Amino acid sequence: MKAVVYERPFSVTVKDVDDPRIQHPNDVLVRVTSSAICGSDLHMYEGRTAAEPGIVFGHENLGVIEEVGSGVTSLATGDRVVMPFNVACGFCKNCLAGETGFCLTVNPGFAGGAYGYVAMGPYKGGQAERLRVPFADFNCLKLPAGEQFETDFVLLADIFPTGYHGCELAQVIPGESVAVYGAGPVGLMAAYSALLRGASKVFSVDRVPERLAKAEEIGAIPIDFTKGDPAEQIKEQTNGEGTDKGVDAVGYQAQAHDTSHEEPAIVLNELVETVRATGRLGIPGLYVPSDPGGPDEHAKHGQLLVSIGRMFEKGQKMGTGQCNVKRYNRQLRDLIIAGRAKPSFVVSHELPLEDAPRAYEKFDKRIEGYTKVVLHPGHALAA
Repeated sequence: MKAVVYERPFSVTVKDVDDPRIQHPNDVLVRVTSSAICGSDLHMYEGRTAAEPGIVFGHENLGVIEEVGSGVTSLATGDRVVMPFNVACGFCKNCLAGETGFCLTVNPGFAGGAYGYVAMGPYKGGQAERLRVPFADFNCLKLPAGEQFETDFVLLADIFPTGYHGCELAQVIPGESVAVYGAGPVGLMAAYSALLRGASKVFSVDRVPERLAKAEEIGAIPIDFTKGDPAEQIKEQTNGEGTDKGVDAVGYQAQAHDTSHEEPAIVLNELVETVRATGRLGIPGLYVPSDPGGPDEHAKHGQLLVSIGRMFEKGQKMGTGQCNVKRYNRQLRDLIIAGRAKPSFVVSHELPLEDAPRAYEKFDKRIEGYTKVVLHPGHALAA
């Protein structure tokens, strides 16, 4: 089958790889119809992880089941399904507690597994024509048959639940004000989720005009951090108090205000200043224990200079960690079906699998309006 394969920093190719096969009675094989490129894929693409050449990328996957293992009970050939990026067993201590992003079974020696991602287990990604799904009864979310809501549903694999998770970590409730740092796909989903949860005012902080414009379209207040300290800009619009809650949707490759260099802890520290005393921070943005491209030796080992003294002084609380997608994906699916949510507003490009190398390059450079790319294996779509 054809698949998107990592070759070296800033280089992926579409090439033939071995077809997946049923390896366990609980597996299914899925013909992939949509697989999105995620901002976290760019960390590997840029060589900012320990990813080795040969990884098949893709953890945001949707398709139709083609083959069912003998132990699968709730799924059948022809079912349309979307898979959380978390590979999870469903029966370990963490899965039973709903912490499916930290499964203790699927990736021995590490809490958590994922498709097509470094250190997250042996699971090939879905930027390919087919995908093996382990523990399929648990990991597959059934969707209505057909092609309706395709680009909405594929976002249930990661960024829509992850944006919602940021608001859950921050415990956003109706009537509150929220600052979301980052207006990439996850940041836009976090701002959108805050509004869905009834936030009275949502600020979206970024520097890319297209992203800020998209945030404004959904009802968020755009804050361009190149035009002044974002915390001060937000305080000016909140009577000097700051927001009730804050979400970091940027992570460890955050840019300094002048964008001339990376400053990995800047978003965390800006959130401490932005959010009012006793407020809460949600951190779904990715931070890693090893960053070969970190700007200093501490950053290369995931050690950042965070203003913990100021945070303590303000009595703030913080929630962190990757999203437990299964905690949210059914409810968010039903919001889409009911017409109450349409997350596909973030999708800027739908492309055939063969265009993946060009899409990675342009998405990485944030050019030509590339905000979210969905690949459609087997479909020769116009660029």
